[in-house]
Amino acid sequence: MIEKKVYLKGICFSRMVSAESTALTDRQVEVLELREQGLTQREVADRLGSTGSNVSAIERAAERNVEQARRTLQLIRTLRAPVRLTVEAGTTFDDLVDTVYARGDENGVKIAYCRPELYAHLFGQLESHTTRNRLATDVEVGLTRDGDVKVLVDE
Repeated sequence: MIEKKVYLKGICFSRMVSAESTALTDRQVEVLELREQGLTQREVADRLGSTGSNVSAIERAAERNVEQARRTLQLIRTLRAPVRLTVEAGTTFDDLVDTVYARGDENGVKIAYCRPELYAHLFGQLESHTTRNRLATDVEVGLTRDGDVKVLVDE
């Protein structure tokens, strides 16, 4: 378990967070905590009686677990969106933006972005899945009740 300090109106409260309540192992939390404190992988290895390569492997595994948890949250948010659509590979970003607005209109959802903002929002999330301003992979898009646009792509 690691101790977290929370400040509320200048008063410090401590609460314990255990790895059991996360997607990380106890060892991953321990390594990440030491690395957050500024220790090098070598220093962490020395402190834990391990090797630098083992600490590196633990960090990489922790990063994969964090990424998997992030994608799980992204999936849940997309699935819970009242409006969902699949946009096929080959669709241009202009057509993607048009489709998002059209589906929002059809379902009474006011998109919370003006056209340039929506374009930038989508491109920012999908740039690595784009070739020449076209989607290189299928994309699942969810529109929330408050007009946010969530994107899910298979990695």
